[in-house]
Amino acid sequence: MNFDYDVIVVGGGHAGMEAAFASAHMGMKTLLCTLNKEKVSNMPCNPSIGGSAKGIVVREIDALGGMMGKGADLACLQMKMLNTGKGPGVQCLRAQEDKIDYPRVMLNFAENTEGLTILEGMVDDLLHDDSKVYGVKIKEKEITSKAVILTTGTYMESTILRGHKVVKDGPDGEKPSLGLSPNLQKMGLKIIRLKTGTPQRIKADSIDYSKVEPQYGTDRELKFSFEDSNIVPFDKQIKCWLTYTTSETHRIIHEHLQESAMYGGVVTGVGPRYCPSIEDKVVRFKDKPRHQLFLEPESLHTDSIYVQGFSTSMPEYVQDMMVHSLPGLENAVILKYAYAIEYDAIDTCEYDYTLQIKKWPGLYIGGQICGTSGYEEAAGLGLIAGINACLKIQGKEPLILKRDEAYIGVMIDDLVSKGTKEPYRLLSSRAEYRLLMRSDNADLRLTEIGHNIGLISEERYNRFIEKVHKLEKNKNIMDSIHMGMKPDFVEYMHSLGYTSYQGGPTASEILKRPYVTLKDFKQYVPELDDLTLEEEEQLEIMVKYEGYIQKEQAQADRLRKLEEVKIPEDIDYTNMDGLRLEARQKLSLVRPLTIGQASRVSGVNPADISMLLIHIKKGN
Repeated sequence: MNFDYDVIVVGGGHAGMEAAFASAHMGMKTLLCTLNKEKVSNMPCNPSIGGSAKGIVVREIDALGGMMGKGADLACLQMKMLNTGKGPGVQCLRAQEDKIDYPRVMLNFAENTEGLTILEGMVDDLLHDDSKVYGVKIKEKEITSKAVILTTGTYMESTILRGHKVVKDGPDGEKPSLGLSPNLQKMGLKIIRLKTGTPQRIKADSIDYSKVEPQYGTDRELKFSFEDSNIVPFDKQIKCWLTYTTSETHRIIHEHLQESAMYGGVVTGVGPRYCPSIEDKVVRFKDKPRHQLFLEPESLHTDSIYVQGFSTSMPEYVQDMMVHSLPGLENAVILKYAYAIEYDAIDTCEYDYTLQIKKWPGLYIGGQICGTSGYEEAAGLGLIAGINACLKIQGKEPLILKRDEAYIGVMIDDLVSKGTKEPYRLLSSRAEYRLLMRSDNADLRLTEIGHNIGLISEERYNRFIEKVHKLEKNKNIMDSIHMGMKPDFVEYMHSLGYTSYQGGPTASEILKRPYVTLKDFKQYVPELDDLTLEEEEQLEIMVKYEGYIQKEQAQADRLRKLEEVKIPEDIDYTNMDGLRLEARQKLSLVRPLTIGQASRVSGVNPADISMLLIHIKKGN
C-alpha cells in the first residue's frame, strides 16, 4: 500500500507538537492535523511551564531531543527555581510564559521543520481494517499513513460548564472535536469522562497592587534547554503577585454551593484531585481560613492577569462577588470568566507501555487523552508516542523509560500498571528515585538515548560527551587532591566554624561538609577547570550527595533485575495455576512486559509474582 504519510498526528497541543516534531526529526513524512494552526501549543489554562516535578519533565524532554524547553526559554517572562530550601532531588524550574509568544514560537519551529506538514481540519474518524489503523478521515477525505497518533487534549466531545449552563464548546473559546469519540467507541475502546477547569482573567489596571504581595523570579541565569538558549535577565523579568481568599470569599462560596456545576450535579466527569476548584478547596479544607492565589500576567501583548488557584464552575454573577471579595481585586474588571470543562479520554487499560492501543496496531495516543493533566505531562507523552510510532515503522525496539531513568517513565508506568480514574498529575512524591532523576542531570540520564534514536545531532552529542568527560575529570581531581594548611584556606575553614581544622582531607571530603559551597571553595582548588554555572552545580551535587546517590542507585539496580525478567507476550494468565482470580484479571488487562512491571500492577501481590516467576522458569 502506498501511504500518503508515514505518521499522522491528530491535535496540535503540547502532546501533538512533540509527537510531530519527533516524527519529522526522525525522518518520517509527517502530517499534523489541528483545528486552528494559530493555536498550536496554546495555553488554555495557566500561562506557565514547569513546576514541581513538571519542570524536570521539561528538562527530560529537551535531553531526549524534544522542543518544549527551547520554546519555553524563548517566550519566558519570569524564571524561578522552586524548592531551593530543600535538597536537589526536588528542585525544579518554573517559567511564567507569554501566552501569545509561546504558540508563535512553536508554530515557527513547526513551519521550519523539514518533513512536517500542517493541515487545518477536524478528524472525525479513523481508517482501519480488522487488524490495524492506517489513516484518518477529515470531512469524508481519507488520508493514509503507517501510524496515527491521537493527541486530542481536552477537545474530544468537550463541554464548558458555568453554574447549570452547559455549552458544547472547546477550551479557550475554541471549537470542540466532535465525532471521533463515538467512532473510537465503535472500535471497541473504553472511553472515560474527565473534568478540569480554569480561573478568571482580570484586567491588569483594575487591580490595587498596594494590597497584594510582589513575587519575583530567581536572580540566576536559568533555562530549561541544555543547548544554547534564551536567558531572560533578572531585571527584565516581570513580577507576579500574591493575594488570599477571605472569610467573605468562603461565605459566598458556601451560600451558592449548589449553583456550582460541580456541586449542583451538572458535572459528570472526574476532576483532578491535585488541582481542585476553589469551591472544592473550601469544602474539603474547612480548617483553612484562607487559600493563596497568585496573580500572573498572561502576556506582554495583553493586559490580562490569570488568577492561579481560583478555578471555579460557579455562575458568572457569583464569580463577580467572589473576585471582588479578594484583597486588591475589590474593583477588578473580569475579562474572562472561569469555567469547568468536561471531555472524553481513553481508559488506561486500552494502551501499553509504548502508548500504542493494544487492540489496534498503528494507533498511538499522547497527552490528556491518556488520562493526564498538565502541559508538561502531555508533552512528555506526546514525545514518547511519536518516538515509538517511528521506531515501530523502522522495525526497531520501542523506547520504554524505566522508573529510575526519568519522570516520564514513572508517569507511563503509573498509568499503565496502576491506571487512573482522574486526570493524572506528576508529583515528585510519585518517584522512588528522586535523587537519581534531578533537574540538573536530565542530560546525563537521557542524551545518550536521544542520540541513539536519532533526535540528538552529532554536534550536540559531541558537546555532551565533552561535558561528561569534563565532569568526570574534575570529580577525580576533587577526590584525589588533599587540602593542606595554607593560611588563606585555614582562615576560610575557620570562618565557616571549623576552628579545629588540621588539614589532610580531600577536596571532596571538604565539600561534603555543611556550609561549604563549590562557588566559594573552588578558589582553593586551582587544578579545577573553568566550569559553567550548570557544570559547577552538577559537580557539587555529585560530590556532596555521592553517598546518598550510590545508595539509591544500588536500590534501583536491585529492582532493575526484575525489569530484566521478560514475560512472554502470549502468556495465558487466565489458566495459570496458583494465581489469585484478581491477579489473573488485572494481569490479563494490563499485559505487563516484565516482572518488575507486573509487581506494580494494582491488585497483584508478592505471592502472585512468585507464582508468575515459577511459571516463566518452567517454560524457560
